[in-house]
Amino acid sequence: MTTTQTQQNPVRETRSEKQRALPPIAELRDVRLRFGEKTVLDGVSLAAYPQERLVIIGQSGMGKTTILRLLLGILAPTQGSVFFKQHEISKMSPRELQQIRTRIGMVYQDAALLSSSSVRENLALPLQELTDKSPAEIDKIVDEKLALVELTGEDDTMPFELSGGMRKRVGLARALVMEPELILFDEPTQGLDPVISAVIDELVINLTERTKVTSIIVTHLMDSAFRVATRMAMLHRGRIVEQGTPEQMRGSKNPVLVQFLNGSTEGPMLERSKYHMLSPAD
Repeated sequence: MTTTQTQQNPVRETRSEKQRALPPIAELRDVRLRFGEKTVLDGVSLAAYPQERLVIIGQSGMGKTTILRLLLGILAPTQGSVFFKQHEISKMSPRELQQIRTRIGMVYQDAALLSSSSVRENLALPLQELTDKSPAEIDKIVDEKLALVELTGEDDTMPFELSGGMRKRVGLARALVMEPELILFDEPTQGLDPVISAVIDELVINLTERTKVTSIIVTHLMDSAFRVATRMAMLHRGRIVEQGTPEQMRGSKNPVLVQFLNGSTEGPMLERSKYHMLSPAD
């Protein structure tokens, strides 16, 4: 099977009957993104449905994080449409986009904490800037979210005093303070040892189930991907070449996915492509 044939394989339907009746929380419809002559995304259609954990996998530099940036409205597609619920993000005014972003939480790869602010101050900042809540209400919310990520008592700690795993948990707590409907995770376990990675994965699972939030997780770490996902999609050379449940992905015969999961040097993934690999971040 050629790479072109692989990219044109029909995507399997994996949603439950209940999910099928509900509109997606986030969706890309035939999205193309180019930077000059370089194609990053080439007709990507992908949807995340209520309360699922959609994990996007693929090689580094293939545009996984770019999808998150499109959903946040940081980038606009060259062609196609990006939606949060029924709202087309690329057609929003700056004020409308800011309002939508209050309903989307973002957990950054490096946690992106303000180094000069304490844990409490980092969590309180979005509430102070984007809501009319009183200081007492903000304190209560911050305490609740710190308890959710098992960091009660660390509110006066500075970011440089935290371990890598603790910083990730603070980043997750901050993403939760606005009670979002969607949380985007950019490599949530990157740089962590296997034990702490498993702890973070379990925390992501537990919190998303307890809060009933939908999540989209970008990662190239397969242990984490298969542990967290309720559904997975693989991005390769600007296209979604396969998607399904973790069990379906493990059993797929798609040569690109098989090579990626096996870590093999032989297969279609190393063929020269016209699609641009972003570097260092995608």
